[in-house]
Amino acid sequence: MVNTAIVGCNGKMGCFVAQAVQSREDCNVLFGVDAFGESNYDFDVFKTFDEATETPDVIIDFSNPAALDGMLSYAVDNKVPCVICTTGFSKDQIAKIEDASKTIPVFYSGNMSLGINLLIELSKEAAKILGNQFDIEIVEKHHNLKLDAPSGTALMIADGISEQLDEDPQYVYDRHSYRRKRSKNEIGIHSVRGGTIVGEHEVIFAGHDEVVTISHQAQSKEVFAVGAVNAAVFLKDQKAGMYNMGNLLSQKMN
Repeated sequence: MVNTAIVGCNGKMGCFVAQAVQSREDCNVLFGVDAFGESNYDFDVFKTFDEATETPDVIIDFSNPAALDGMLSYAVDNKVPCVICTTGFSKDQIAKIEDASKTIPVFYSGNMSLGINLLIELSKEAAKILGNQFDIEIVEKHHNLKLDAPSGTALMIADGISEQLDEDPQYVYDRHSYRRKRSKNEIGIHSVRGGTIVGEHEVIFAGHDEVVTISHQAQSKEVFAVGAVNAAVFLKDQKAGMYNMGNLLSQKMN
């Protein structure tokens, strides 16, 4: 049994995580942590980790960058692994996450969907074969309430592809401000915002007279919660270090 603590349990994603945990027989929610402490859950919800009276096996964080310091401090002091699903961290905060991973296992990913991480792996393989001869463009679509653009996932895809190319590419987000032909050494990244689109990502490899497209659609936010819980179960028995969905995919493939 994996006893979890959910940070941000009163948020939309926190609710999905709680449901995903409670739907499994090998997991349990020990308590939640949320700035808005009141809830209708059948487990205790604390405003800070200072109020916690029990120690979980794994922390799942779907909250806000402002909660990072308190969570990491508690996790390091109590040797509790962390699955960090929150996005929007500063460079200094990412450095703190990496520093914590020297003491505890940390699973950190900008997208917890197994499908999107498989898309990244497939895109990397395509880039090995096509990258030098094909133009690469990434299109991401999200709901009209999303604040950041491009999405963290689009950047994850671009970074993964970049690792496979002979030269570091230039990321181009906006072409309207200049008039010149597309250079070979660039990856175009484009954002669409509208309606209630949960998340769509498309990677286009455009060559001479042929186009290869790899795409993924998330039809519910539940897929990210399920991925986070899978990560928690995976992380429980790992050694200190940084982990991501690539590690989880490798385990499933072996």
